This record gives sequence, structure tokens and C-alpha cells, in this order.
Amino acid sequence: MLVIGSGPIVIGQAAEFDYAGSQACISLKEEGYQVVLVNSNPATIMTDDQIADQVYLEPLTVPSLTEIIELEHPDALLPTLGGQTGLNLAIELDQAGVLNKFGVTLLGTDLQTIQEAEDREQFKQLMEEIGQPVPASLTVHTVEAACQFAEEAGYPVIVRPAFTLGGTGGGIANDQEELELIAKRGLAQSPVTECLIEQSIAGLKEIEFEVMRDANGDEISVCCMENFDPVGIHTGDSIVVAPNQTLPDVQYQRLRSAALAIVAALKIEGGCNVQLAQSPISDDYYVIEVNPRVSRSSALASKATGYPIAKIAAKIAVGLNLSEITNPVTQTTIAAFEPALDYVVVKLPRFPFDKFGGADRHLGTQMKATGEVMGIGLTFEEALLKAIDSLEIDPGVQASLLPANDDQLSDQELVAALKSPTDLRLFELFVALKRGYSTADLAEWTKISPFFLHKLAHIWQLKRELVSQGGEVVVSAKRFGFTNAMLASALRCSLSTVEQLVKSAGLAPVYKTVDTCAGEFASATPYYYSSYFPGNNESQPLGNSGL
Repeated sequence: MLVIGSGPIVIGQAAEFDYAGSQACISLKEEGYQVVLVNSNPATIMTDDQIADQVYLEPLTVPSLTEIIELEHPDALLPTLGGQTGLNLAIELDQAGVLNKFGVTLLGTDLQTIQEAEDREQFKQLMEEIGQPVPASLTVHTVEAACQFAEEAGYPVIVRPAFTLGGTGGGIANDQEELELIAKRGLAQSPVTECLIEQSIAGLKEIEFEVMRDANGDEISVCCMENFDPVGIHTGDSIVVAPNQTLPDVQYQRLRSAALAIVAALKIEGGCNVQLAQSPISDDYYVIEVNPRVSRSSALASKATGYPIAKIAAKIAVGLNLSEITNPVTQTTIAAFEPALDYVVVKLPRFPFDKFGGADRHLGTQMKATGEVMGIGLTFEEALLKAIDSLEIDPGVQASLLPANDDQLSDQELVAALKSPTDLRLFELFVALKRGYSTADLAEWTKISPFFLHKLAHIWQLKRELVSQGGEVVVSAKRFGFTNAMLASALRCSLSTVEQLVKSAGLAPVYKTVDTCAGEFASATPYYYSSYFPGNNESQPLGNSGL
């Protein structure tokens, strides 16, 4: 079995594919297959000699892979776990006749499905055939055609290059000058010189479904994730929350049904990410795009739910069905059960601008983050503050929740920054709350759901109460996720003083379970998150500690 890795860590593609590929290789070996891995990046877990039976640290190119295929004679190729790199190489190997020449079977999602999902025009036609709404758009191969469509449809428009990762080369164009620049870049970045020029739906809610489907047509929704930021900011650069927080059940069920219908129409076998846009003022929605592979969002959904998407996808690829695969977390249920979450997960992107000081920090449809952190809690506030504490940025910013030198930012500059966001947008929202701007103002400028803005306002209210009332608010603040450093910043005291306040209040964390089933079944290999809210401690010591 030949597995293609994702290659070097680049902007838009990070360690999530190393995680997915490692899980897949282990899963294939569990089923008795000999695994040959090709990856050009030695700085990965995937290339450890215990992950695969044979590891090639070679360039991820057609000539290099052809030599390896000729040498190893694999029976099959699994391309859907190496991100966009693996998908594109599978297509190139097929077009070059290499797979047919050496009798290599493509496992998992087939090439026709990959083409239908990745080729913007084919995908648009398929959505229209199955009655799924898509924004008005045109597939173009020249800048002139892009400009002609925009003149007819009206600005702004979104440029989405085909067969690229992380929205590479794309963007939102507000006029012809911007469109000429972005379209030229997008066409150059697309390996097939193709872009979809789409009427802008920026400002709508962005919702993602992570879906699993097997060869029998059985399918489940593993996780529904809601973007804190609206459509117009790449989901990799957005704060993402699981489960969704603001969808009424009718809208949730409609979008879930749409995601399952799309995956069925594409005949996906394995994991798939479906991105949708939901109007905040009506029931209207649009299909944005589909990733017919294990993606960055798959890794997030796996960690958020405990459901090992890459591991299950690999088993589906070799012919097993969801009803035949045991959930490795519970070890008592089957993989066809949809996970249930009784907690909140918040993902924050980690940007590289501390290393690239001269780069443009403005966010759009082209991903700029190079990593992400995740917080788990019983409330949105708790999960968000845990994630902020994990970012490894300026400790002063993490403790105060305010960007450095925020007092030097004029009100006019602040409003402009909120309307045209950068990587500092979360902390600039706290600046706006500090200055007394209402959540209604912030919602108008940012198009962020008022629900999330009210949650930020609650965090800032707790901080204000800490300043005015002191230690009396420590219990409430601690339960909603304030770290000791955040408390010390608000109370203007030392960490040791805060530790004494916490101790004297009798506060201690309890540990809750991530087990895919919200405690409905016993779990053999769960993991845990902490919370200062009162409740049962679900983590029981093994009794054989050597400490």
C-alpha cells in the first residue's frame, strides 16, 4: 500500500496532515497491509520508522513517485491523506499513465470524484443537478473573462483558484484593478490555470460539516463547526467553534441534510469537509466548496469529538464499512454512531507575523495561518480563554487580552481595523469593548454573530468586575476560563497573590471526558479537559502511579 505524504509545512498546510497520515498508516498496518510511505519532509512523525514499513524521503514529484512505484510494485495508492499535495499527485500520476502501467489501484475517493469536487465548473454543475444552491459564478481561464463576469454580476467578487490549498492565490476583489491583480495571481497558482469568479457572499455565517461515508452509502456527520468570523475570511484563519452555537435546529438539520446529499452525490468514500454559508437573516444558504479528502478541519473535528477520522477513513479505503469498524475510543460502539459533544471547543489560528514582520496582516480568502490551538471547556468563554492562553504570543497580550500599545490606536483607526480585519482582530474587539462600543456596533462593522460578541462582552464585564470588586469575582472569573496570569493582570497583583486567592476560595479543577458519546457508553481510551465549574471528577486515578 503506497501512501503519499503532504511534504513540507507551508502556509495553509501544517502538522494536521502529518497527524492524519500517521493515523492512516497505523490503521492500515492494523489491517495487515504493508505500508510504503513517500514524503519529502523528514521533520514529521509520519516518517518515523515505526509508522510505515518502508519510508522514502524523496521529492513529491511524478518522476520520483514513478521510480518508487516501479521499485516497490504497490497494489494500491491512498492519496487522500496528504492534503492537496496527495490529491494533485494522484491526478498527475493517472494522467501520465503511471497507475495503469504498473496496475496500481486508487483507494478511497476515486479520480472522477476528486475532479468533480476540485474542478470549480464541474462542482458547480453537480450542485445545480442535485438542487443545492451556489452563488452566481463563472469558471474562467483568463483575466479578461474574469473582468467581464464581474462587470455583469457587480462587485465585489470572490476569486477561487482550482486545485489549490488554503485558498492560495484567491481573494476578494472590490473593483477591476483588484480583480486583475488577484485573477492573474490565482490563474498562475492553479495547476490547471482555472479560477471560479463568484458573486460575493461575504458576511454570511460560515458553517462546516465533517462527514464520513463508506462504499455502501452509509454516512454520518462527525461534527458541525461554526466559524466565529463570517464568510470572506478563510476558515483556516478564522476562530472556529464546535458544536455550532447559533443555528436554530431547523437550519442545522437543513444544512446537515445538504452536506450528506453532497457527499452522496460525489460518491465520497472516507472523510470529507463540506463548507456552507448561511444567511443570518433568512433561511437561505449556499454551498461554498467541498474538500474530498482528510483536511485541516478533519484534524480539528477529530480532536474536538474524539472520533479518529483519518484512522476510520483508511479502513473505509480498504473496503470496510462504517458498521464493520469498531470505534477505537469506546471499543464497544461502531463507527457509524455520530459523536455527541457535551462541551464547547474553540480553535484559534496561530499566525507567523512575528517572523514575517513586513507581510500584509489583513485576512481574506487566502489562508495565512501556519498553525492552530484548541481549548475545551463547558462554556464558550472558558474554551476561548484556554485557547488564548495556548497561543504562545506576547504574554502581556495573553494576560491583558489587549494588543500591545492599544492606547495609541485612535477610535477611527480601531473602527477601520475592525472593518478590515488582521490577525489582531480578537484583541481589537476587546479594545472596542474597553472603550464602550456596543455589541450592535461591532456586529455591524464585523458581521460577526451577536451571540459571539455578547460572549466577548461577558468576558470583558468579568474583567471590569475584577478591577472594581477585586477578589470577590475570582470564583466566577476562574470558572469562565480566566487564567492566573489574566487574573493578576486585572487585579494588578502578583501571581503568588492570585494563587493564594484561588486557594483560599477552595477552587480546584475537575476533569471531564472527551469520549465521542457524551458519557452514554463506557470509553476505553478517552481523554480529558479541566474545568473550574463544580461537578463530578470523571478522571479516576489508575492506582499504579510511580510518583
